[in-house]
Amino acid sequence: MKKKPKSTNINFYSVCSLLFLLLVWQLISSLGIIPTFMLPSPLQVVQAFINDFPLLMHHSKVTLLESLLGLVIGVVLGVVVAIFMDHFDRLRRAVYPLLILSQTVPTVAIAPLLTIWFGFGILPKVVLIVITVFFPVAVSMLNGFTSVDCDELRLLQSMGANQRQILRHIKIPASLGDFFAALKIAVTYAVVGAVVSEWLGGFEGLGVYMTRVRKSYNFDKMFAVIFLISFISLLLMVLVIILEKMAMPWKEKE
Repeated sequence: MKKKPKSTNINFYSVCSLLFLLLVWQLISSLGIIPTFMLPSPLQVVQAFINDFPLLMHHSKVTLLESLLGLVIGVVLGVVVAIFMDHFDRLRRAVYPLLILSQTVPTVAIAPLLTIWFGFGILPKVVLIVITVFFPVAVSMLNGFTSVDCDELRLLQSMGANQRQILRHIKIPASLGDFFAALKIAVTYAVVGAVVSEWLGGFEGLGVYMTRVRKSYNFDKMFAVIFLISFISLLLMVLVIILEKMAMPWKEKE
């Protein structure tokens, strides 16, 4: 069977749209429609990024470390809680409403409290990321577990399979799509959560750097760190996509 070539229209249009926006941005700054101290040009942003590159890389390491630690702990905790909620119906009824309720509290309100309780080190940042990442992973995994075909469950049960074997051979493979969909959201939440937490209290990290340049009205550096945060989020999402293809090779064939 002849393999259908992949379309590159989406990438082409995305690149063209991005270049068009950068061109319009440069024209607005060059013509003085908006003062450069309020909206620096893309060239000024690139220059600021080059000048502060060593400092940005230092703060990026701190933010990336916090993001990865919180992401790993939050994902593991979310998967474990989803397994227990799927296995114990009473636990699911008790915990699930609390998960929903926890998402009504804004992270900006939680971050100062965590800083007061745990200090200005890495711990409050990781805790905030865990709280942010835990919910989408737990809910998505639980939805994946509950969407398993009942006939497949009855088949394995008739063959004498226990709960661990059913989880390994049916429920986890069936929930991988939901898991990676949640993980793509979680990686962006992790980076944003780390930056927000650093913004409200900390000594190092991109959020701290952002606060310092904002107070000194260096908006070219402000835009530089914003683009760097977006790049880190996109890089982590690409890594998730690669992991998804490795874990679900049948999806690529389909």
